[in-house]
Parts: sequence; C-alpha cells; structure tokens
Amino acid sequence: MSEVKNKLDFMQWLGPDISMKILTHLDDPCDLIRVSTLSRSWHKFVIEYGLCKQFCMKKFPEISAHSAVAHTIEVDNMVEPLTDMHGSSSNWECLKRNHRVYAFLASGLSPISKNCIAVAKRASSTNNYPEHGEMNTLDPRDRTRLGASYWSSKGKSDPSIPEALVYKLASKICLVSEIHVQPFQAYFQPGQPIYSAKSVRFRIGLSKISVRDRWCYTLSRYA
Repeated sequence: MSEVKNKLDFMQWLGPDISMKILTHLDDPCDLIRVSTLSRSWHKFVIEYGLCKQFCMKKFPEISAHSAVAHTIEVDNMVEPLTDMHGSSSNWECLKRNHRVYAFLASGLSPISKNCIAVAKRASSTNNYPEHGEMNTLDPRDRTRLGASYWSSKGKSDPSIPEALVYKLASKICLVSEIHVQPFQAYFQPGQPIYSAKSVRFRIGLSKISVRDRWCYTLSRYA
C-alpha cells in the first residue's frame, strides 16, 4: 500500500506543459473526454486548461470565426450560457459549463463536405413529380441528361400562401455559415426568363412534420 501511495500522478510527473502538449495531439474527442474521467486531478486539468474548447477550435475553426455559435448551447435540454464570471468558485462553475458544452460540440460535430444537406426529404407540392421534384434543388445545374433540372410547386391562387421544402442535414449538429439559393433560368423558353421566389424564409432545427424528419431545415418559398 505504501508503494502505491508514493507513486506520482502521471501528469504531475510530466508537468503542465508536457501534459498539454500530449493531450492537444489527441485526434478523437472521446479520448479527451475519457482522460477527464480517469481521476480527479486529470478531470481538473482538462477543465482548467479548456482542452475541449481548444480541440473544437482546432478541429472546427468555423466556431471561432462565428463567436455567437458558442455563446448559448443547449446541452441535455438545458441552455448553458458561456459567460465569464468573477470569483474562484463562480469561475470554476463557468469552466465546468464550458467543458460540458465544448465536449458536446466536439463529440457531435464531424468534418463533412461544404454541403450540410444530406438529402431533400419532401416538398409541400410538386407540379410534375418526380421529373421536377425537390431532389432537383440540390443539383446546381439547370439541365442534365434527363432534361431541365428544377423544382416547380403547383402554385396557389393566393400569392401569400407559402410553399415549403424540407431537407435532412448531414449530421445532428451542423454549423451553417452560408446558404446559397439559385433561381432557375428557363433556357427552353423564349427570352430565357428567370423564375424566382418573391421572398424566401429559412428555418433550421427540429422539423414539426414528423419524427423521421428531425434535424431538417425548412425553406419556405413564397410565390
């Protein structure tokens, strides 16, 4: 027993600088989270030095570019504000909240292509399905080998009634920094007119349409 008690903690033996050097080279956020659960001293070290935050900033620089992303994050159905606090006890509570938030982000985010959309799920209406269905909205080309590539709703007599498109995102957590909308140019009609919506509204989050369409974003199109 005395031999075990006299053994030094691995991080105490290495010192904070070397320990930081090692832990910041971990590639998997799960490994960093596991490190923080091995002992009280390791847990304190990971939280005090904000290693989960450093991992997020390194893996996903978009988070630091858009500071508002991390100001308020929902974790376990609770909103966790990332604000600086004064005082030792309050500051420790803030560090612990930051650790939970960035651990949640690090484990939830995954490097994907520039396009956050996985698939077009459905449209409120389609004039000619499937030739002019919602899947055409993910193709940047106006024409393919099958013909014109566009989505066309059935339309309403009242222009104030919206049409909607629903997309499933590529991950449960996606950082959306840009949204591109391309109007369709009818190259097969005289004068090649461009058909565009009067206005467009975006809604990102849980879909109210059905459970299967969770983590979709809805694009409301007004005629």
